[in-house]
Amino acid sequence: MLSDANLEILFTKARSHKSWLNKEVTEDQIDQIYNLLKFAPTSGNCCPARFTFIKSDEAKERLIPTLDKGNIDKSMNAPYVVIISYDTEFYESLSILSPHNDAKAGFIGKENKIKNTAEFNSALQGAYFMMASRSIGLDCCPMLGFNKEKLNQEFFPDGKYKSLFICGIGYGDSSKLYDRAPRLEFNQACTVI
Repeated sequence: MLSDANLEILFTKARSHKSWLNKEVTEDQIDQIYNLLKFAPTSGNCCPARFTFIKSDEAKERLIPTLDKGNIDKSMNAPYVVIISYDTEFYESLSILSPHNDAKAGFIGKENKIKNTAEFNSALQGAYFMMASRSIGLDCCPMLGFNKEKLNQEFFPDGKYKSLFICGIGYGDSSKLYDRAPRLEFNQACTVI
């Protein structure tokens, strides 16, 4: 069981930040994030998510035309903006990732199955990415306000990767947060049958 302090870091006190402190996120931290999230479950251990870490000013300039107006400042000021995408050919790695069966054969020529499996599991891995980031002391800002077609053309022109969402990471400026918005109560969101 995690301590209350750890649960606060991951859930109850964690917030989505839109403003960032001028504090560096290191490459060691980036490695640590991936090396935590890679162990979280996906169906059949398919691991279709791909993570593109945008740090340089030049790469951020390429990102701007794909962003909705409301996401420009929070993206440009984040130490990193990460594109969480999926590999449309993720099944090519299944002989390594799922060696106990011929999982790859179940995907060949099945475009809907490939897309559905990749989108679902990459979204899971994107959530694991945020939890891993929080667990090492970073803050996150997940965003959907961008043009996926433009972003895919700019960063993945060969069409192999398809973006799902983007996420700023760094050290959030807590002084710029609004009060936490309410959440649904258990009986509003859950049913026990």
